[in-house]
Formats: sequence, C-alpha cells, structure tokens
Amino acid sequence: VQLQASGGGLVQAGGSLRLSCAASGGTLNLYSVAWFRQAPGKEREFVGVTSWGGGVTNLADSVKGRFTISRDNAKKTADLQMNSLNPEDTAVYYCAATRGRFSSGHNSLHPNIFPYWGQGTLVTVSS
Repeated sequence: VQLQASGGGLVQAGGSLRLSCAASGGTLNLYSVAWFRQAPGKEREFVGVTSWGGGVTNLADSVKGRFTISRDNAKKTADLQMNSLNPEDTAVYYCAATRGRFSSGHNSLHPNIFPYWGQGTLVTVSS
C-alpha cells in the first residue's frame, strides 16, 4: 500500500488543522493507520493509531483531548484532526500503516511496527 499525507501548513496557537492520509494500491480496511510526528532534532513520536476491524483508536497522552483520528475505508483515507494546537506540536507529521491490529490502551507504538510510510507533511504552529 502507498500512503500520501497532506494538509499541513502554518497555524496560530490555539488553531486547528486537519491532516489526511490517502492510501492507494491496497484495501485500507485491512490496515491499521497511525500518525507519527518528528520535530527538528527529536525522535519520531507516536501520535495515534486507528486499528482495522473494530474501530479502535488510540492516542498518545500528549494529544488526548485535542486530536482525533478518523478513517473512511471507502475513500481509503485516515484523517488526523488537530485542535488547540500549540508550538510544541510543530513537526513533520507522517502517516504509516501495518496489517497488525491493536486493542485499546496502546498509547505508544514504535515506528518499526509500521512498514508502510507516507512522505510527511509539515505543521508549524506559531505562538
């Protein structure tokens, strides 16, 4: 499956942004889709995942209550809605996919679990 992330941009603190991950070359309903982010000089950080086959969604503690993940299997997209953004959310955001499934409670996943990656989209939050 090939992934393409889009929707990044510049937003003021407190604002919102919606990222989209579009899949091609496969059936998205058989893949779990995650979002990661990487700020300059930092390691890639798990943001959240939507698991296939049951609708389970897990989010990192740092974004709970502000970010949500949704998926539309028919459109082959998985979106990351980001609200109440702050400068610490500035990063390149990546979507990734795996055939694995996740139960609730997985609020931190390692990037190595995901073999398929999009190219990343930059989100900049100004103060």
